[in-house]
Amino acid sequence: MRAPPALAAALDRTADLRAHRRAPGPDLATRVGSVALPNPVMTASGTSGHGAELGRYLDLSSLGAVVVKSLSARPWPGNPGPRVHETTAGMLNSVGLQGPGVEAWLASDLPALVAAGARVVASIWGHNVEDYAEAAALLADAPPEVVAVEVNLSCPNIDASAGGGAPGRARLFASSEAATTEAMEATAACGRPRWAKLSVGAGDLVAVAVAARAGGAEAVTLINTVPALAIDPATGRRRLGGPGGGLSGPAIHPVAVRAVHDVTAAVPDLPVVGVGGVACGEDAAELLLAGAVAVQVGTATFADPRAPAAVLAGLRAWAQRRGVRSLPEVVGAVHRVGRGGDHG
Repeated sequence: MRAPPALAAALDRTADLRAHRRAPGPDLATRVGSVALPNPVMTASGTSGHGAELGRYLDLSSLGAVVVKSLSARPWPGNPGPRVHETTAGMLNSVGLQGPGVEAWLASDLPALVAAGARVVASIWGHNVEDYAEAAALLADAPPEVVAVEVNLSCPNIDASAGGGAPGRARLFASSEAATTEAMEATAACGRPRWAKLSVGAGDLVAVAVAARAGGAEAVTLINTVPALAIDPATGRRRLGGPGGGLSGPAIHPVAVRAVHDVTAAVPDLPVVGVGGVACGEDAAELLLAGAVAVQVGTATFADPRAPAAVLAGLRAWAQRRGVRSLPEVVGAVHRVGRGGDHG
């Protein structure tokens, strides 16, 4: 992929002054709010298990962080099967946030991640504000390797009736600015930096992101899966067993890029973690150029569990080709070179 001339100039504007002393490789260190990471590539919640499942395929300590599958305060069974359906450019899932609960995770799954040298981001969810508060409080005594908590406010695959909503409809806290702020405020007891995971189904995404920050979020993660549905023409039945499904993979990558771009343009001082259809280094670079300070790799791991490491290697190679010395040269570069071919 060849960058537009203006973008290339922005990235290389000091190349003639530093060519003789350029470091052997780019410095990919980044910060997500107060959290310093050695590089911007993480796993995405829900796609790499609750623990060190990917450790047999890659060095987990080499990633920026490992984001685990979302946890509730107590064990949760998730949705009935089928839970996954392949689509033309990705997949639908309706796992329904199955998990062992925070206490069991701390005792049984986290130790393997710590032993692997991983920086860990715990993801939590709840049916109501009290659930979020309880899950967060249970993380208060987690070891320092848990560097942040991602608050999942936007999973589309849960029947809201379990939390007091209308049967068969997903309740997204992130669909309401007030609910987003309230849920984020309730998670302060975790005692560590919090990121709010939001969805493009949230209405005014910029306003919701601002509401998340008002509730204590140091950053927002964009985006969650996109609500979707598949029906089997042969039977006339839904292909997934849950009340709804979430689309992920390459099909939603441009949607994620747009969300990251729009939020960082409107709120440039709010750090954004980009996620959605990242399968190679250039996919990651696109989200960084749009304004993300870090990225997450999810659905690609179903095809190749080494995908996060491959994305990191590809991003490093891309930065090397561009003559990038450090990540801040890349983050949000599209905002510094004008609108380009915006036909929106």
